[in-house]
Amino acid sequence: IYLRRKGEKMKKYMMIHDENLCIGCQGCSVACRSANNVPRGLYRLQVHAKMSGTFPNLKTDFLRQSCVMCEDAPCVEVCPTGASFKTADGVTLLDHRICVSCKYCILACPYDARYVLPDGEIGKCTFCYESRLEEGKEPACVSVCPTNALTFGDVNDENSKISKKLKESKYYLPKAELNTKPSLAMIANTKGAHHE
Repeated sequence: IYLRRKGEKMKKYMMIHDENLCIGCQGCSVACRSANNVPRGLYRLQVHAKMSGTFPNLKTDFLRQSCVMCEDAPCVEVCPTGASFKTADGVTLLDHRICVSCKYCILACPYDARYVLPDGEIGKCTFCYESRLEEGKEPACVSVCPTNALTFGDVNDENSKISKKLKESKYYLPKAELNTKPSLAMIANTKGAHHE
């Protein structure tokens, strides 16, 4: 149940990953694992290095892979028990009490963002919803990023850092052609663009 004071706007959380600022240090992934007790060998989020071009004109992009918190989430649509659900403020979560581990959500996710935990339950990024957001803290990945490549906040607050960043930046949504309406945006790396 989401209660809000009369006249108070509902929050809508969003994150931006700036590929120009990311250095691929994996600090975000380590912080995520620590904050959320992610088992060894599994990841809620990863940063992958993608190299392009021909030597000596090479370019390395650091690309974040995690749940993108789709507004129209395929994982929610296919869940037979309602265990995959959207919060009122735009975060996709799992209710482990009613999840039957059928894995439909894993198959439906076009972002390869879910995985099976050793106990058979399903895991995914939650923007640290229960562990940090409810205490007014930013997600663990955002809090440790040494280059401020991650911006997070409430897009319904026009004075928030994320609202300002969205206004001033040219960004893209991953796999936008699928019309899932992600709440994780990317700013493409324009540094060191190679010449063919």
